[in-house]
Amino acid sequence: MQVQSEQKPYDDINVTPMLDLAYVLLVIFIIMTTASVQGIKVNLPKASASPSLAKPQTKAITIREDGQVFLDTYPVTMAELEDRLRQQKAVNPNFPVVVKGDAKVQYEKVVDVLDLLGRLDITQLGLVTQRLVK
Repeated sequence: MQVQSEQKPYDDINVTPMLDLAYVLLVIFIIMTTASVQGIKVNLPKASASPSLAKPQTKAITIREDGQVFLDTYPVTMAELEDRLRQQKAVNPNFPVVVKGDAKVQYEKVVDVLDLLGRLDITQLGLVTQRLVK
């Protein structure tokens, strides 16, 4: 009996492993892209120690270097900021607010926001800084 050793070339390529790899890379890309989008980027001043002020219903007021004010991630004027904070205070009188001011912003703009918060009698207030790395 003879053993036939026919070497015939492959007619097709199995692309399943390649597709699996493409899907994994797509999922990783989607996760990494959505994780990097987190609000407005500002250059925060440094502090030696900063306590954690994150609470579930915290409102964030961000002041960019050019003086633009944001409530959470939405740009607002000072009048709109006052109206929205009044509405929030009517719903929850003890809601916390954090102020994130860029290190290069004019001090007057931060004082204007703090004055507004004082007029609205918002007592739970925090200033966001970066931890000083030694």
